[in-house]
Amino acid sequence: MFEKLFLEHPRSVGEGYFAHMGMAFSFGGTMLLYGLVCLTHGIFPFLFKSTGSRAITELYRRMTIDRDSRNKPSELEVDAIPGDAKG
Repeated sequence: MFEKLFLEHPRSVGEGYFAHMGMAFSFGGTMLLYGLVCLTHGIFPFLFKSTGSRAITELYRRMTIDRDSRNKPSELEVDAIPGDAKG
């Protein structure tokens, strides 16, 4: 039960529990900060004109592209897999 609740999702994205917690906290903190920036922009439209959209683009990149590259085995790791036919 513990494993299913606490480890299933982090493992599904190639992370351990604490690594996943760190990423989630990083994303959450960033979203809180930029949420305040967007609220400020709503009141003062001349401030932070493109900050929110840049933040969304950056968060998307971190969540998808960077995570995909972290989860791909390096060439050294691929070479170390016995019986694995490359190519």
